[in-house]
Amino acid sequence: MSGWVVVAGLGPGDEALVTPEVSDVLAQATDVVGYIPYVRRVAARDGLTLHESDNRVELDRAAHALGMAAEGKRVVVVSSGDPGVFAMASAVFEALEAGPAEWLSLDVRVLPGISAMFAASAKAGAILGHDLCAINLSDNLKPWDLIEKRLRLAAEADFAMAFYNPRSKARPEGFGRVLEVLREACEPERIIVFARAVSTGEEALRLVTLDEATPEMADMRTVVLVGSSRTRRVGDWVYTPRFVE
Repeated sequence: MSGWVVVAGLGPGDEALVTPEVSDVLAQATDVVGYIPYVRRVAARDGLTLHESDNRVELDRAAHALGMAAEGKRVVVVSSGDPGVFAMASAVFEALEAGPAEWLSLDVRVLPGISAMFAASAKAGAILGHDLCAINLSDNLKPWDLIEKRLRLAAEADFAMAFYNPRSKARPEGFGRVLEVLREACEPERIIVFARAVSTGEEALRLVTLDEATPEMADMRTVVLVGSSRTRRVGDWVYTPRFVE
């Protein structure tokens, strides 16, 4: 088959953070597929068709991309940040597994991008400088009981943590429960960074302690970074030491 599918990360927002590799493959594409705001980050040009879709149709979007590639088109599936972090790479392989056998012969590639958690950590200093985990707080694709279990175990293991999708209009109460779980497992002075819209014109960073944190500090454009028990401040910066005693 002459077509291909590339799953590409557009980074957290600033065009300067899109990798040259991703820019090059977008210049070769005949079609771009993705969630509406991400597709709109790709400049229109002759010979390129943009396919926008809603955020809850990931598998349909992935199957559409694979089907077009089987027809010989050069398709880029775009995600923000890194496509392998709570994004479209897994959806493409899930659709590939469920699809016709001939799709297995397609040229499918994944190109990394700068994840929002790493962009946010860099802005704050190095809060993710030692062992870390990332948890998606949305319960659209997994039950809340599992989220809470993973959250509690990560806190007890003393990881630095990055939380994606912390608080939406549809589930405003969930992040309040997250803070309750953290307060049961962590000291009140634990450092938290609320990083909103990092690398865009709306960027805002707020550094607080767990005792000071409130649910209203987060929304769906916020990545929440929680330090480990060893995370500390130095001037205006926050970092987690590389050594553990």
